[in-house]
Amino acid sequence: QVQLVESGGGSVQAGGSLRLSCAASGATYRTYYAMGWFRQAPGKEREGVAVIDSAGRTSVADSVAGRFTISKDNAQNTLYLQMNSLKPEDTATYYCAADAKVYTGERYLRYGMDYEGRGTLVTVSS
Repeated sequence: QVQLVESGGGSVQAGGSLRLSCAASGATYRTYYAMGWFRQAPGKEREGVAVIDSAGRTSVADSVAGRFTISKDNAQNTLYLQMNSLKPEDTATYYCAADAKVYTGERYLRYGMDYEGRGTLVTVSS
């Protein structure tokens, strides 16, 4: 059973920072090819934010490039998303995701991944 559990969400003022974490577990964790972060704001479609593959290569959405950084700690089975210079438009529920298929980061960002957590809410006030 794959489990992805997000934490670190909360409320912050514009210009502030947050770091999201995702604890991964389950029999297939070590076979994931890539993991990533997706977000969905109220009334909007889900959006790919950042992806990292097994070799550490990253892909980041244009809307967050230069402000968000994705990383992982394989020893701790944890995925991170460091979010700096937050804007009100970054307000959304953020989901951790993983996939065992071999695709490009851009494809994952556009179409999503097979496994996903329940999400953590990030609210940025102006």
